[in-house]
Amino acid sequence: MKKKDRPSAVDSGPCGPSVDRRMSAKNTAFQAVERNEEEIAKVGDSIFYFAELGMQEIETSRLLVGVLHDIGYRVEEGISGFPTGFLASYGSGHPVIAVHVEYDALPSGSQTPGVVERRELAPGAPGHAEGHNTNPAVMVGAAYGIKEAIDRHRLSGTVKLFGSPAEEQLVSRSFFVRDGHFEGVDAALHVHIGDELSVVHGIRSSALISVEYEFFGKTAHAGNNPWTGISAADAAKLMDIGWDVLREHLPPTQRSHSVIKDGGVQPNVVPDYARIWWYFREASAKGAADLFRRARKMARGACLMTGATHRETVVAACWPNWDNRILAEVVQANIELVGMPRWSEEDQALARRVQKAAGLRETGLRTEVTPLMQARQAGGSCDSGDITYVVPHARIIFPANIAGTEAHHWSAGIAPATPIAHKGEVTGAKVLAGSMIDLMLEPRHLVGAKALFDKGLAEAGITYAPLLPPKTKPPVKLNREEMAKYRDRLKKHYLNAPIRFK
Repeated sequence: MKKKDRPSAVDSGPCGPSVDRRMSAKNTAFQAVERNEEEIAKVGDSIFYFAELGMQEIETSRLLVGVLHDIGYRVEEGISGFPTGFLASYGSGHPVIAVHVEYDALPSGSQTPGVVERRELAPGAPGHAEGHNTNPAVMVGAAYGIKEAIDRHRLSGTVKLFGSPAEEQLVSRSFFVRDGHFEGVDAALHVHIGDELSVVHGIRSSALISVEYEFFGKTAHAGNNPWTGISAADAAKLMDIGWDVLREHLPPTQRSHSVIKDGGVQPNVVPDYARIWWYFREASAKGAADLFRRARKMARGACLMTGATHRETVVAACWPNWDNRILAEVVQANIELVGMPRWSEEDQALARRVQKAAGLRETGLRTEVTPLMQARQAGGSCDSGDITYVVPHARIIFPANIAGTEAHHWSAGIAPATPIAHKGEVTGAKVLAGSMIDLMLEPRHLVGAKALFDKGLAEAGITYAPLLPPKTKPPVKLNREEMAKYRDRLKKHYLNAPIRFK
C-alpha cells in the first residue's frame, strides 16, 4: 500500500464497516443535534443561571438527570456518595464509551452574560467564570445524537455519561475510579469549554493532593494572660511560613498554595481552633505524594512549636491527565469534519469589545480548527486524571468562549450563555457524537488505543494506584453555607424553561 493510500484515523479498513454506514450514522446524530439547538442552549443557559458551587449543584443535577431520563437513558443518582453526581447509560454490549463532564461554578464569579463591564447577577454571588455550564450542554446534545444513531443504525455499544461534581475542588472523578465505575470501559472522553476546537495528546496537567489541617489549642485572654493559651492560629501560620521557607528547596515543577479558612474570632481571644486548606501539585503522582509527606512533617512541627494538636483530612487527590494519541486522532478527524461554528457579525463584535476592554489584541473569535498537537504539561490539575491511567482517554475542547478571557476571572463569564456559547455547544456535541460513532464502528481504533496505553504505562514503569486514601469520603458539606447565602438571590434569574428534545 502506498503511503498516500493508507486509511486515515477514521477510514474503514478492508474488513471494517463501510464509510457510508459510518457517515449515515453520523448524519443521523448531527441532524438530531441540529434539530435540538435550542434545547441544548437551554440546558447550558439554565445551568449558567443556577450558578452552583461544587458539591452543591442541586438544581443542575436535577435538570440533567431529568433531561437524560426523558430522552431514554437509564440514570443512577448519587454514585460514590455524591448527592449531585450521576451515571446515565444507553445501549448494550461493547464497546463501552464513557463521557464525563463537570458543571460547578466559581465563588464571586457572577456576571451578566453578554455585558462587557462587570455586572453581577447578584452581588458577591458565584458564577460560571470558567463556563462549566456549557460542558453538560455538549454532553446532553451528543447523548441525544448518539442515541438516535444507535437506534436507527442498530449500533452495538454502551454509552456511559458521568455527571461529575466539584471539579474546581478536584473531587469526584478520582472517587468514581476508586469505586470501580470505570471498570469495563473501553475508552473515555471529556468535553470542556475553550476558545478553540482542539484535542491534544500526552500529559497535560499536574497531580494534586488537597488536604485540610485543623489545629486545636486553648483560649485565653490575649491582653491579660496570653501565656496560658495555646494559639491554633499560630500553628496554622507557622505551617504556612515553614512551607514558604521550604519552597526554595523544591523542584520548579511543584505548585503549592493555601488559604486559612478559620483563624480565630477576635484579637483579644487566643484562638483555640484554626483551619488551613492546602493544594499540593507536582508533575507526577509520586511527586505529589512526596510533597504530602513533607506537609505532614510541617504540620507536626507547627504543633511542636506551639503546643497545639492537629487533625488531617484529605479532601481530594488526583493523577495528572494523560491523553491517548490514537483517540486524539479519531477526535481530530471529527473536528475537521465538523469544522468551526459560523459566527455572526454580532458574535465577532462582542468578542472584539471584550478583548478591547481587557487590553488585548482585537482578534475576535477563531475561525479555523486547531491542528492536533502534543500536549504541554501545565501546573493546573483536573480530577479526571485518574481516569486517564485506567482507560485510554481524550479531551475535546470546544469553542464557547472568547480568546484572551482568563478562566476564574469574571470576564470568562461574559460569553457562556450567549449565541457564541450556543454555537460552540452544538459544534462540540457533533464532534463528541461523531467520535463515539467511529469508536463503535471501528474496533481497530480501540485496539490501537489500548496497545498504546499499555505501552505507555510499561515504558514509564507506572502501576496505577489511587492517591486518594481508601476510606476518604466525599466532602458533602463543602460550599453548603456559602451557596445558601446566594441561592434565593439567584432564583429570580432562573430560566424555568421546559426542555424537550425531539
